[in-house]
Amino acid sequence: MAVSSRAISAFVVVLFFSYSSAAAKEILVGGKTDAWKIPSSQSDSLNQWAGSSRFRIGDSLVWKYDGEKDSVLQVRKEDYVNCNTSNPIEEHKDGNTKVKLDRAGAFYFISGAKGHCEKGQKLVVVVLSPRHTAISPAPSPVEFESPAVAPTSSSTRLQSSLMVALGIFALGFVLM
Repeated sequence: MAVSSRAISAFVVVLFFSYSSAAAKEILVGGKTDAWKIPSSQSDSLNQWAGSSRFRIGDSLVWKYDGEKDSVLQVRKEDYVNCNTSNPIEEHKDGNTKVKLDRAGAFYFISGAKGHCEKGQKLVVVVLSPRHTAISPAPSPVEFESPAVAPTSSSTRLQSSLMVALGIFALGFVLM
């Protein structure tokens, strides 16, 4: 039975988009429900957690916290560095905050509770671009402590290799 090149091309496109949408994840900040708090030590910083995590476009960060006592502010880099809560990009107070990471680059978050940011309740998440294959230069520690730079992963190379192999396989059918 002959398979048309259009059918194979359509299958590859559907498979690619299914794979892309399935790759997006909801990520609980700090890996636990009570992580959005003043850290007890530098090693307890959320930036330590973020530095060992990989974030991609389409992923969502989820915070679980007491909305009566705290909030999550998405801010610009300068406001992160200075713990400025007066001009956030977005402000969340619901206790169950979800922020979609919709672009590559750094996202900056601080606590809106008075004095919490100054005591270390802040987070930087670096989202890699889809074509990014190596670690980007880390932001300067002078700008903020413990920057969160996503590590490279062999699983990403394996997934990329799988997509290339699938494309070559489909191309072979088209040329038959």
